[in-house]
Amino acid sequence: MLFIDIDDTLTNEGQLFPKAYEMLWKLQKSGIEIVPVTGRPAGWCEMIARLWPVRSVVGENGAFYFSYKNKKMHRHFFIDEKTRRSNGEKLREIEKEVLSSVSGSALASDQFCRLFDLAIDFCEDVPPLNKEDIQKIVSIFQKHGAIAKVSSIHVNGWFGDYDKKTMCEIFYKKEYGKDLKDNLEHCAFVGDSPNDEPLFGFFENSFAVGNIQDFIDDLKDKPKYLIPKEGGDGFVQLSEQLLKA
Repeated sequence: MLFIDIDDTLTNEGQLFPKAYEMLWKLQKSGIEIVPVTGRPAGWCEMIARLWPVRSVVGENGAFYFSYKNKKMHRHFFIDEKTRRSNGEKLREIEKEVLSSVSGSALASDQFCRLFDLAIDFCEDVPPLNKEDIQKIVSIFQKHGAIAKVSSIHVNGWFGDYDKKTMCEIFYKKEYGKDLKDNLEHCAFVGDSPNDEPLFGFFENSFAVGNIQDFIDDLKDKPKYLIPKEGGDGFVQLSEQLLKA
């Protein structure tokens, strides 16, 4: 089973190119199950679970996983609806403070598709912010008691004791009745940014595509293996080796 980040791991400059998408199908047809693990929103994950050749998809940095089976969508959430609504009110206060305090920051364009977190854009659709401004965004989230993670394009913040690793473990236990930590020899993860750090540290077979070099010095838990090529090209390079093996 291959757990995979999406933005700048499967994509290049925000685009999913044919070779990378074709490789997803090749892996699936070879018997390697694919589980995207992303900071992207519930709306995107609904589409991915339905249309891509994936087993399931973990979204919003671990808030949920979706599985499309037998023409029915199965959704598993980390927190209940009442808590989600309460957290949403607190996130709106953080949003106001960030946008008024950090010049050049913006609400992520996909925020309207989100259920559980707040995504602040620092380079996807805005001119790139410097590291100091990105850290200021993180600090504002943390000041309010929220968790904040930096991806390659957004700062994502939420309330709740979960992350990408947490939901991957919940997914594996619910779907297979086994502990993921006891089956790591059958699994791998590939990512590219700081919000993938919990998975870099957890997986014995953890990979990062070449653009991890932008963040590598900031990571406490580093990937076990580095792929020379960047983004989707790096994913294709890894996939070719997996298919040969």
